Amino acid sequence: MATTLDTWEPALSVRQVLTLERVLAGEPEVVAGARHLDRPVRWVHVAEAADVGVMLSGGEMVLTTGVLLAGDEDKQAEYVRSLHRAEAAAVVLGLGRAFPAAPDVMRRAAERCGLPMVVLHRPFPFADLTEEVQSRLVRRKFAAVSLSEAVRTELTALITAGAPLQRLLDDIARHAACPVVVTNLAHRVLGTAGERSAVDDVLRDWERIARQAGGTEGDGWIRAELGGRGERWGRIVLCGYRGDTATGRLLADRAAEALVLHRMLGGGAACSWEEQSAQSLLTDLVSGVVPARQLLPRARAAGLPVNRRTFVPLVVRDGDTGRLDRLLRLLGLPGLVAELADGATAVLLSLARDQDADALAAHFATRLRTEPGSAARVIVAAAEPRAVWDDVPAGLREAQHVADAVADSAAALDLPPVVRLRDVHLRGLIRLLRDDPQVQSFAERELDGLLCESDEDLLSVLRTYLATGRNKSRTAQLHHVSRPALYRRLEAIQGRLGVDLDDFEQAASVHIALLAHDAQQQ
Repeated sequence: MATTLDTWEPALSVRQVLTLERVLAGEPEVVAGARHLDRPVRWVHVAEAADVGVMLSGGEMVLTTGVLLAGDEDKQAEYVRSLHRAEAAAVVLGLGRAFPAAPDVMRRAAERCGLPMVVLHRPFPFADLTEEVQSRLVRRKFAAVSLSEAVRTELTALITAGAPLQRLLDDIARHAACPVVVTNLAHRVLGTAGERSAVDDVLRDWERIARQAGGTEGDGWIRAELGGRGERWGRIVLCGYRGDTATGRLLADRAAEALVLHRMLGGGAACSWEEQSAQSLLTDLVSGVVPARQLLPRARAAGLPVNRRTFVPLVVRDGDTGRLDRLLRLLGLPGLVAELADGATAVLLSLARDQDADALAAHFATRLRTEPGSAARVIVAAAEPRAVWDDVPAGLREAQHVADAVADSAAALDLPPVVRLRDVHLRGLIRLLRDDPQVQSFAERELDGLLCESDEDLLSVLRTYLATGRNKSRTAQLHHVSRPALYRRLEAIQGRLGVDLDDFEQAASVHIALLAHDAQQQ
């Protein structure tokens, strides 16, 4: 459950209090419980009675001169034990009035209880210490209230404006001034934010950090659970937060509240964040803007096995992202799935070195085509398997090129379950050259007689006729027309273009021009 400002209390550690200028004037010396100086001090209280514990609620630094304890070792020991039972933060004894040095009974009792005991060697007005600590605590609480409300207001405004998850995480990381990581319950990274180099450092050692983040907080690793209605589904972790721990917890809780609200208003499940994470990673790989080596920690933290693996880059046309992800899980194939532009979906498989990559890719493609609800003509394009992570971006781009090259004429082609570069032949080359001005001029010149909008039907017949190797029976069948009707259309096409399609060279020229034209339209 998120911390509220009503229950949250600012705190200084005992160690921090002892470094205050006013306290240093009293020449403080730690005589017991030195291992517990990081205990939080919630308040400062002056007390002399032996049963002081009944007046405390925990977290207090208790100041005493010991005037009511002098000469009675039982009272001295009970005084320390009473503080321990009340969970006091520390006891500070001013020397001079009752004790010239730290009494051994109190010192031994404090050491046994693990209670920090500090003596002040110089006369010191307790009012100065109380005023200093209390004013600092008040200022810290005011600063925390301001920070909490500022973060809540900013994040709520972003959510209301429909901002994506990454925008929220960037804002959280800005306030925290440290890397921020969102994970599911299996420690799989769903999102990150912060300075890129610092985030990469965190992700490189994510397995260790994930174990630490799931246990006791320490050294600035602060977490908050994500969930609602009694169900947890993730957590947010501030990695290496350098501010006050209590303030860091408050910030993490405000961030968690915002992320839960973002999920609720978005109507999505936590898995949608996994999809966004995979999409960001694979998009960066395909674009090549970020070197593959720098993306390796993100891939590992996202749950993709990367050590001694064979990577199979795939691009699927007309494949639903959720269906592809479920199929990978069903087949037990480790991989990432992400939607790219123009109806393409990238799938990156990570296989053990002794597995048959080609066979598993073909099995995946075959199962995909038989899945209920799959498109009638799903295209699965693949690059050759990559044994080195740095070669994965080129593989993804190759698979995307192959998928694009056959997408426009897939229905007229006899494609294997997995289409590769060797299967696209001339079509692939033309697609690579489609933006060349000379190729564009050639296509317009060759097809000039059929580029009117009213001639689209004839252009479609020509496309099928050439793609089927000038098979008239197959063309008539695909266009649901009789052979005489097809002959009339072919005659019209030849008349408009001024070519003889029975002549191989002329037909090849028109075919190349049509491939270039179609590639330019995509």
